[in-house]
Amino acid sequence: MTIRFDDRVAIVTGSGNGLGRIHALELAKRGAKVVINDFGGSRDGIGSSSEAALAVVEEIRQAGGTAIANGANVADYEQVQAMVRQAVEAFGRVDILINNAGILRDKSFAKLELDDIHAVINVHLMGAMYCSKAVWDLMKEQNYGRILMTTSAAGLFGNFGQANYGAAKMGLVGLMNMLAVEGRKNNVHVNTLAPMAATRMTQDVLPADLLKITGPELATPAALFLVSEHAPTKLLLSAGAGVFSGARMEETAPVFLSTEPTPEDVEEHLARITDWNSAAPRTDAGQQVGMFVETALKGIQAGNN
Repeated sequence: MTIRFDDRVAIVTGSGNGLGRIHALELAKRGAKVVINDFGGSRDGIGSSSEAALAVVEEIRQAGGTAIANGANVADYEQVQAMVRQAVEAFGRVDILINNAGILRDKSFAKLELDDIHAVINVHLMGAMYCSKAVWDLMKEQNYGRILMTTSAAGLFGNFGQANYGAAKMGLVGLMNMLAVEGRKNNVHVNTLAPMAATRMTQDVLPADLLKITGPELATPAALFLVSEHAPTKLLLSAGAGVFSGARMEETAPVFLSTEPTPEDVEEHLARITDWNSAAPRTDAGQQVGMFVETALKGIQAGNN
């Protein structure tokens, strides 16, 4: 069945260029009314301009779609609230939010200045938090919403020189985990995309031969699926170069050692504790805590028999 977004209203942050631009164009092509949000700054977040957002709006209109431009800085909650009001005034609702805006200030941890840390976390993590917060009540009231976070392999697995970026990107996975649990009863689904794409953000991060085969249009299909009507919730997909995979947090089966464990006990039983053949995901924190309590009670009972 063809995925369509007719009568849906989408906000795509950072959609004046790169991956966000392709997300927005494809949403509009499939019927969505789109708010093109872009602060218009440089890759490291300096300066601002409305030219990029206006150009994408014009591109969508020339193709027969509907879009408006917005220049809010996602790291400013008042500006984000005004953006959502603009969307509602123009289109009556907000159905989809793609948190795509981001900046880079890559340096080794030793050389990172506090300003570099704050700037990157404020745009990636706090920007997504602010935008999600600004649409949350609307989506709950209309009993429909699709929110997409954008993470990165740097956050999931680590990468040299990106401590600020990686910390923010892993924080977005945690935000998805929480909002997916809270939004489920109101049909607000929250997912995450980990894209590998050739954009101005990655032009000097990815090797040249890889840039040639990783156009952003090859990651966007995963994004559109994750904000579609029949999308699941709490799903993390990696996408790039026409390749897709799922990623998730897993935990090994809990192991009871004793009622008075020592560091030496942990060392002695580490292979059993970290037996990844026993690993499985957890639906939420409650399940994980429940498994620990159950394992502890069984271990204590066995020791008393």
